[in-house]
Amino acid sequence: MAEQIGVRELKNQASRIVRAVREEMAEYIITVHGEPVALLRPLTPDDTARQRQMHIEAALADLDALAQEIGAIWSDDQLPGTVILDALREE
Repeated sequence: MAEQIGVRELKNQASRIVRAVREEMAEYIITVHGEPVALLRPLTPDDTARQRQMHIEAALADLDALAQEIGAIWSDDQLPGTVILDALREE
């Protein structure tokens, strides 16, 4: 079972607690005024994969938005580099 620690103890012992999570796979329930508010635990391989997937999806969404923005201002007589530089200058 996870050990309960107060937010003040977490603040004062953050390095030790994070080391225990990383090295000993410890889990802690963080409390504020005795009330549980968060769970601190090691990341599982699924957590890591999910986080990586979220970063990839966000990057792809940014690229899609940029492609739409470039497409909206594109004209056939412009060179690609000119369109991109103009868009960057407007930001």
